Amino acid sequence: MHMPSASPFRPTLFAAAVALLVSMTAHAQQAAPLEKDEPVPSDKMQRVEVQGKLDSYDPRRDDTATRIVVNHDELVKYGDTSVADALKRVPGVTVSGSAGRGTEIRMRGLGAGYTQILLNGERAPAGFDIGSLAPDVIERIEVLRAASAEYSTQSIAGTINVVLKKTVKAAQRELKAGYGHGGGDFKSPTLNLQLSDKLGKLSYSFAGNYFRSQFTDDPASTERFFDAGGRLTGLRQGLSSQVGRFTGVNLTPRLNYTFDNGDTLTAQTFANAGHFRQREAGRVATLQGPLPAYPVLDQSARNDNDLLRQEFNWVHAFESGGKLDAKVSGLTGSAENITYRNGTGNPATGNLGSRIQSNNDVHGGTTTGKYTSGRFEGHALAFGWDAGTTKSGDARRETDPLHPELLVPGGDERYDADIARLAVYAQDEWNVTPRWSVYLGARWEGIRTHVESNIFDAIRNRSSVLSPVAQTLYKLPGTKGDQLRLALTRTYKAPSVQTLIPHRFTSVNNSQTDPDSIGNPNLKPELALGLDASYEHYWAEGALLSASVSSRRITDYTRNLVTFDGARWVSTPSNVGSARTYGLELEARFPLKAVMQTTTALDLRASLSRNWSSVDSVPGPDNRLANQVPLSATLGADYKKGALTTGASFTFKNGGLTRVSVNQASYAAVRRDLDLYALWKFNPKVQLRVASFFLLAQDNVSESTYFTPGEGSQASRTVSQVHRGVRATLETKF
Repeated sequence: MHMPSASPFRPTLFAAAVALLVSMTAHAQQAAPLEKDEPVPSDKMQRVEVQGKLDSYDPRRDDTATRIVVNHDELVKYGDTSVADALKRVPGVTVSGSAGRGTEIRMRGLGAGYTQILLNGERAPAGFDIGSLAPDVIERIEVLRAASAEYSTQSIAGTINVVLKKTVKAAQRELKAGYGHGGGDFKSPTLNLQLSDKLGKLSYSFAGNYFRSQFTDDPASTERFFDAGGRLTGLRQGLSSQVGRFTGVNLTPRLNYTFDNGDTLTAQTFANAGHFRQREAGRVATLQGPLPAYPVLDQSARNDNDLLRQEFNWVHAFESGGKLDAKVSGLTGSAENITYRNGTGNPATGNLGSRIQSNNDVHGGTTTGKYTSGRFEGHALAFGWDAGTTKSGDARRETDPLHPELLVPGGDERYDADIARLAVYAQDEWNVTPRWSVYLGARWEGIRTHVESNIFDAIRNRSSVLSPVAQTLYKLPGTKGDQLRLALTRTYKAPSVQTLIPHRFTSVNNSQTDPDSIGNPNLKPELALGLDASYEHYWAEGALLSASVSSRRITDYTRNLVTFDGARWVSTPSNVGSARTYGLELEARFPLKAVMQTTTALDLRASLSRNWSSVDSVPGPDNRLANQVPLSATLGADYKKGALTTGASFTFKNGGLTRVSVNQASYAAVRRDLDLYALWKFNPKVQLRVASFFLLAQDNVSESTYFTPGEGSQASRTVSQVHRGVRATLETKF
């Protein structure tokens, strides 16, 4: 399948943008020059040439493209073992799931791949759970609300770029040992080691992290069945007893060598291993209506994931002022999943015995590069490429331990996928006037997917997208800290291999709310036209007020639709037309001394994100994008006095009803989380960090409903407990 890159790009929207830029140009040319103490806007998008103190550069304020940078100290403040737990405090970012059990990070409330996750500027490999990444091995996280040509434009909601530890400022040796304990038999030891030093022209760093968590959970479920008149015809109550543990290891060694001519060569390795185990005993009591297929269901699952990524980066500066930054990287990984199912309790269906094992391996290589020209004064003109190939294989075998002599139909399955992609881009950023900077870029990206299997016909899927990008920053005259931003972007979301392959993953107690799932080889990429605008006010050091609005118009929107194939209920991803989403984000952060005369070292922060959306093919009300978080908010404070630093963070995530299709609806409850921390510095080399989390212990509640016209409906509700916990970490430098 080929998707033309010349899809209409709304000329009226471009005309409005051009008119605005022309108007701002005329205004800027008549504006008074900057005051002496006003900062000069950066003329680089991802780097900055600083004249004066480095500390005066703030990427959030000075970069033309909106870029929120969360540094290492912020990430480790609450003693989190997973980067996902740290990201939930970032304005406009929401997180669901946990390490080992599927972590999903969302911007604008959108999940399901709309938010792009990068590792060192490259897309994270398929199946990689960012929840298994520890904050201690991360140098910083960049949150990009609008797309740039330099990174992949598979970022309809935005991009989160995780930059691994690499800076070597001086010799450093640090060891952290921690232990967490909480309700639900939660236990979690952690160990982190960091080493770095310089040996002449060679510098090195090493960050290693180990964490382990064990837990118990007892989710309860209720199923209700109603006839067409609304009369209750069936009622089931289920309870599952779960015991699990997750172990994660992260290693990030790095070597950097500087040559006599100033060139640098860097070798960085990223090794990640995650191992998950869980046992579950499920029991369903039928109070009214027919029994489920297996009222007694015992399951156990094990998952082992290993990933190794090696990167080489060469940077060369030319005498003309240009610079070449080239990188090659390779990755190899494997995953093994084994699930045992034993079901009984219904004479009509007999006993279930099933062992399902799947083994996945992935290998790939990537090359990226950027040449920045130094020939044009005031411009950061750059050209770049991004190309790579990934080969993966998946083998699945299902057997019946109760009857080992019998062959399970479709029990041996295998598919091999080959994905190739190529992208080229050009971008320029320049200061039109001292108050106005503009970024223009364009990126062409093509993806080819080829899948071979022994159970379905070969799949060949091609797509390509041309993405123009325009962003601008304008500092209002007569002010020292007021500025406006505007961005026009074209982004997309390509279907993953898992959503393309027509392999059926079966559910045990098949129903409308627990269907089988199967891919769709005919899926098309989703295209989005985006508009972002914001106002920012800086009035003191570390003080910010901002308001931003955004809009995305999505075509070929993909939803999972549930249908009955004559024997079982099946969920299939399908392109269902167009969708629209709008957003409003408010943020404030400032030290107390910025609003009153005081010596109290108190920093305050707050944010609010409101999202609206609609799907053309789904009748209202509540026809929102699937699982979109309509409202989220954060409140936080940090206080320092002497050797003691304390802080608190409150996060809020609203839920509500979502109309998934004509027949489907889902509901998610409100979530409120409160975390506290205290850091006591005994001396410059020893400190103790104590953090408590999930202090409100609010349960997770979700519900799914399916309507069958003329027959009735089924509703399934699940409640999972959330337990309070505390973690203490001793941090030493030696």
